Amino acid sequence: MTNAMSGAPPAAALRIMLVDDHPVVRRGLRDILADAFDGAVIHEVGSGREAVTLVRGELWTAVILDLSLPDGSGLDVLKRIREIRPRLPVLILSMHAVDQFARRAITAGAAGYLTKDTADAELVTAVTRVMRGGKYFGPDVLERIALGLHPDGGDRPHERLSDREYQVFRMIGSGRTVSQIAQSLTLSVKTVSTYRTRILEKMGMQTNAELTLYAARHDLGDS
Repeated sequence: MTNAMSGAPPAAALRIMLVDDHPVVRRGLRDILADAFDGAVIHEVGSGREAVTLVRGELWTAVILDLSLPDGSGLDVLKRIREIRPRLPVLILSMHAVDQFARRAITAGAAGYLTKDTADAELVTAVTRVMRGGKYFGPDVLERIALGLHPDGGDRPHERLSDREYQVFRMIGSGRTVSQIAQSLTLSVKTVSTYRTRILEKMGMQTNAELTLYAARHDLGDS
């Protein structure tokens, strides 16, 4: 494939970081990008901590970031990257449907959002766009997130939650106990219990069972 970056820095000057905890996924993405941007440096990273360290210590043209990482939320990594390198474009490439995270990623400063079932050509187009300083959101994102439109209309309770509350909510919705969540997020049981109380209040619910049912109906579990 010819270099997709016409009018931009030569491919040999490009440095792209792939952040995903699945080696097979990273390898597939690397092959796609290497074919599109011949000569670019494409570096694979398996954790959020390593990604933040590399962003702090080196210069990159773009970061392609998954939201599900072994050491925390990709949203937290996105926010740290934006603090360290405000102008570094971050393209979210996630297994999660648009309704689950796109609005939050946009608010946190993502330059684009795609799901992992995206065609190769669209991925290349998105990477090209963000490396030129633009934004790339698929039609579904623009309609249902950027414009605030939803199939059922109106505000939905889970969108009232902060990012951390939303993370805890999804874990509760998947059947995890407060103790399990505390261990996974390296928080105290008391802190997680406080989050749970806030979540119930904001969503107008009384029990974990209600949260679990809501998560199942809206496909929001942390699976």
